[in-house]
Amino acid sequence: MKIGILGFQGSIEEHECVFRRLSIATKRVKTPQDLEDIDGIVLPGGESTHMLRLLHFNALWDPLRKVIQKGLPTLATCAGVVLLSQTIDNTKQEALHLLDVVVSRNGYGPQFFSFVEEVCIEGFTEKFRAVFIRAPIVRSLNPNISILSEDREHNPIFVRQDNIFGLTFHPEIGNDDRIHSMFIQSIT
Repeated sequence: MKIGILGFQGSIEEHECVFRRLSIATKRVKTPQDLEDIDGIVLPGGESTHMLRLLHFNALWDPLRKVIQKGLPTLATCAGVVLLSQTIDNTKQEALHLLDVVVSRNGYGPQFFSFVEEVCIEGFTEKFRAVFIRAPIVRSLNPNISILSEDREHNPIFVRQDNIFGLTFHPEIGNDDRIHSMFIQSIT
């Protein structure tokens, strides 16, 4: 098994470390050719506007959209959820329109308002330490999307739509590999 990680910017190395601990090979995805031999893809947290520019510059926008649309298992964290969203309600930023959610970019506020929260996740017996860094807020979603976790204000923070796992936090920060394991198990 090999997992691609969108390799332009953001928490690339942190996701690579988690998959290494799980004995899963990774590959940085920067061109359409990099999509050819992967079993899943991670759209990491980072700066979504920068990622958008590089997706277009490297002619990866349409090929990435097509493989996810065709069912490539996708783990989107923080900025990755913004990239995949149907609508971004507080900016005119472009999106891939693959995850049927409306998000507010940096919904909790700027870097200063980043925080950590212990959250319950469906299927986990123990709470998960969720790290929110300039995180988006899911404002609304299609009723067919599964909500696997919410924050203390009842905003969805972990959703699943078919082959897409969308998290508004950073599961790659810390030593808890349960979410990445869940993603891998969904592929096998």
